[in-house]
Amino acid sequence: MTMKTASVFPKNKISFSRQGSRTFAKMSYPVHTGTYSEVETDNHIFHFNLNQEIIRARSKKRSWHHPHEWLKRTMGDDWIYYSTGGYTGVFEATGEYYLPNFNYSSNSILGGTPFRSPEIHELTTDWFHILESCRENNLKDTESTNFYNNILRNTPLYLKEKATAFHNIIDGHISVLPPDARHVEYHLIPIMISRGCLYKCRFCKVKNALPFKELNHLQIDKQIEQMKYLYAADLANYNSIYLGEHDALMTGHKTILHAINKAYNTLDLYTSYLDGLNCFFFGSATSLLEAPAELFKELQLLPGKVYINIGLESPDQSTLDQLGKPISTAQVRDSFKRIQDLNNTYSTIEISANFIMGASLPPAHYQEVEKLIRDTQTHQQAKGSIYFSPLTFDKPSRARLFEFNRLKIMSRFPTYLYIIQRL
Repeated sequence: MTMKTASVFPKNKISFSRQGSRTFAKMSYPVHTGTYSEVETDNHIFHFNLNQEIIRARSKKRSWHHPHEWLKRTMGDDWIYYSTGGYTGVFEATGEYYLPNFNYSSNSILGGTPFRSPEIHELTTDWFHILESCRENNLKDTESTNFYNNILRNTPLYLKEKATAFHNIIDGHISVLPPDARHVEYHLIPIMISRGCLYKCRFCKVKNALPFKELNHLQIDKQIEQMKYLYAADLANYNSIYLGEHDALMTGHKTILHAINKAYNTLDLYTSYLDGLNCFFFGSATSLLEAPAELFKELQLLPGKVYINIGLESPDQSTLDQLGKPISTAQVRDSFKRIQDLNNTYSTIEISANFIMGASLPPAHYQEVEKLIRDTQTHQQAKGSIYFSPLTFDKPSRARLFEFNRLKIMSRFPTYLYIIQRL
């Protein structure tokens, strides 16, 4: 990293413009992306985006679990604690070196309860007061005083209100992001191009009850314009979008292409500090099988990469019936085959698939999953990740982790746990 300007004062150091990585590198030590400012005190380090809003923090105290672990604040005003997991199996299980831990319910079977730690709780609740104290220690320096005045305008209340405005634009929280968004640390701008999902599966805890509805171009364009205003200067630190909601692939292919092109151009993502462009969205077995070949040909012509995640859940009919998923095993198998055909045909498109894990599932579920992820291929595949998600949103489970590890060993695809993260 390079640093444009820096000032050193008693008890804290201010770096007014740090240039971080231009890519989301997968490293066993923290690699921060984008352009940001930093305040380092005797006990803490804080990072701020180009709008002078706090985005990361960590303690330097000995009571902090590990110096490589950080807190990150999202646009939805959630704090996420990125732990190393002791680097024991985290990368193999998730594809990333750091495990996101949330202060809301999720399906992680690896994580602990870091937000119960006094040190972490203190930092998420008292960061503003700590920074106020820093300003008081530097009142004699005009440059640092101006800097502190700018970041302290973004109070916890203001950030909460901005998160509310953010959610109003997209009509509520995004309850789940595609698992492939891990490639950009879930650092993306959401644009809703549809509402609801096709299926109302009994097992699902993250999708809403709204019937599927495609939004028109004017509704989509309005969101994009509002996002441009909301993200403001910090747009320079983004290169990825998410097309919502739960089955964007079901929208007309012209709507999908319109949304991508409109977002890339209006949000100036071509001029991002970060390298490349990425688009993420969900699909279903039905929408994948019905999607015209023309859509994928045109997606391939777009700059950057496109990631589509398909929820298949199970290739066993008794399991699908138990889950209340109104599709057949034939649709699941046909979808899986089309996923492989598309992944082999298009270099900039990657389609992944989700399956579920659970103690109460029929034995045939695992038998049929094994056949799909092992016997349909003769050698290891480089793309087309398979994600497994436990049915229960509760405490970590050794049994489910053992189950996952067995499936991963026999799979001929990149295989990971699906950690549900909202926005």
